[in-house]
Amino acid sequence: MKYLNFGRRTGLRVSELALGTGNFGTGWGYGSERSEAKDVFDGYVAAGGNFIDTANGYQVGQSEQLVGEFIAADRDHFVLATKYTMGVSPADGVSRTGNSRKNMVRSVEESLKRLNTDHIDLLWAHMADGATPLDEILRAFDDLVRAGKIHYAGLSNFPAWMVARADLMAELRGWSPIAGIQIEYSLAERNADREFMPMVEALGLGAALWSPLGGGLLTGKYRDGSKEGRLTGFGGALVRTENGDRGTATLDAVMAIAAELDVAPSHVAIAWLLDKARKSSTALIPILGSRTRGQLDATLGAVDVHLSAEQVARLDTASAITMGNPYDIITQSADSLAGGKADQLRKPVIATK
Repeated sequence: MKYLNFGRRTGLRVSELALGTGNFGTGWGYGSERSEAKDVFDGYVAAGGNFIDTANGYQVGQSEQLVGEFIAADRDHFVLATKYTMGVSPADGVSRTGNSRKNMVRSVEESLKRLNTDHIDLLWAHMADGATPLDEILRAFDDLVRAGKIHYAGLSNFPAWMVARADLMAELRGWSPIAGIQIEYSLAERNADREFMPMVEALGLGAALWSPLGGGLLTGKYRDGSKEGRLTGFGGALVRTENGDRGTATLDAVMAIAAELDVAPSHVAIAWLLDKARKSSTALIPILGSRTRGQLDATLGAVDVHLSAEQVARLDTASAITMGNPYDIITQSADSLAGGKADQLRKPVIATK
């Protein structure tokens, strides 16, 4: 596995695939027992992975506990990321959820105990809570960095305008910068193409991409009638479905290219993301959320799959979304000004900090 800096804003070196540990534990009634989780972890590490992603509430705290146990023998080898915001259990009330300084500090202290470590490499605010001011979140991040509790901070599932504002606010006020974002992105879910993907390129942010297989859709198993996986285990939550012409065309293209290359469909889906990552000026890191060793092995091989330009174009076309305004207007205007040859216009240079 290759390593790269997590965006142009940090010297944090991470593997090109991250391991998501939302399935580590059985606190949600669905997930991996300890032995299975350890097998997944060992397989990822053996492949060269060092970027571990968890959260305080995953499996009601069990995920952090297992991750802490697994990394203990070589803690500094790993880049450990966790999250706060959501609370640990459904019983958590208003004082134990949200993005306030109060909840951030409390959550970090509890995560450090579960993870059995004295620092978190990357702390994510799990999602925007609609209440906490950005400057409160950023200043609390900065205080935790200065205290050595965390090394970097990022925003997960925040609107792009909030990320951009936070990035500038932290720079102007001399606070620890936003290292990156975490968003859903895959052939099945490309809404990030409108705002997030151009933003990370422009600002040099790292991007951790969750659900790169659309919750299992892009493996093709649900088309075959499988009842195993998130579709049933999580009650259909966080799963993309083949619900229209675009979804069908996308999965058709994935399956056809997998047959051409004699690889698993999951390899094609991840390889498409890795192709985008190699063309990016920043870091785009797919997060593998494997529940079993078999699922992990069915995705790790993607690092050795190289799609041709024609195959990438087929996947791009099949999965393309309607950009909408103002992007359609901008494209139409540029095309008109260029005499129908907008694609030949020189792209503006992106200013870097």
